[in-house]
Amino acid sequence: MRGIILFSLLLLSGWISNAQDRLGDSIKSQLVKDWELAKVLTNKYLDIVPDDKYGFKPQDGMRSFAQQMLHLAQVTNAMVSNGTGIPRIFSSQRRLEQIPSAQTKDSVLYYVNASYDFAIKAIKSLDASKLEEKVKDRNLEETRFSWILKAFAHQTHHRGQTTVYIRLAGIKPPNWME
Repeated sequence: MRGIILFSLLLLSGWISNAQDRLGDSIKSQLVKDWELAKVLTNKYLDIVPDDKYGFKPQDGMRSFAQQMLHLAQVTNAMVSNGTGIPRIFSSQRRLEQIPSAQTKDSVLYYVNASYDFAIKAIKSLDASKLEEKVKDRNLEETRFSWILKAFAHQTHHRGQTTVYIRLAGIKPPNWME
């Protein structure tokens, strides 16, 4: 009887472990799909804004369109790095939005696309079994999964803010999906 119970427990633990692996891989796959879509949507915003409107600010004291997008890129880079353990591609020493030469359309396109490419590649390479590991950055300790979700929410928030910029500049924002 003990042998049957022990065998059953071993079988059950193997099944649970296998189910956890499949769930982690499924979550990772969905994250990659969502980040790939976010890149497409953000590029629609970047493409629709003419070069001469990248410096547009709705009011003094606010970020320009370019600065919003550079901020999106910088924080995506930092939070996804926290979530995956892959080193950042942009230095945290100097914020992109404060670099005058980064404010052009070509530069913004480069940095934003580099941040999405980094996120997608880093998430693809992440060992899904590590999604629940805790990572601390400054005063915030979160799971790797939470860091990736925070990065996604952050980029969505800033892309959404630029919808107002685009409208105030007299441009019709792109549709979510076409």
